[in-house]
Amino acid sequence: MAIMITDECINCGACEPECPNNAIYEGGAQWRWADGTTLKQVEVDGGSVVSGTAPQTPVSDEYYYIVSDKCTECVGFHEEPQCAAVCPVDCCVDDPDYRETQEKLLAKKDWLHAPA
Repeated sequence: MAIMITDECINCGACEPECPNNAIYEGGAQWRWADGTTLKQVEVDGGSVVSGTAPQTPVSDEYYYIVSDKCTECVGFHEEPQCAAVCPVDCCVDDPDYRETQEKLLAKKDWLHAPA
């Protein structure tokens, strides 16, 4: 599963630099597939292809957020999600809408960081 940041976030920013996939963004900030990954382009829902550097719509305008499609729960990097480990208010929690197996998370990590 992916991790999500709840509305209890105090916007301290401790989580953002800890993410090995650069899946965490400040509220209101546009995100990009290529940020912290090797992705040049991505096929999205409906089969359209977007550039990895194309700005994407923020998930939240109010507090830090995690792009679920980039979150691997730190599998392949660390033994536990680093955002949750450093969050002072425990608002980085499992996202019930994104359940993934260890194998799927590891495959996502390999996709995000494939050799160029």
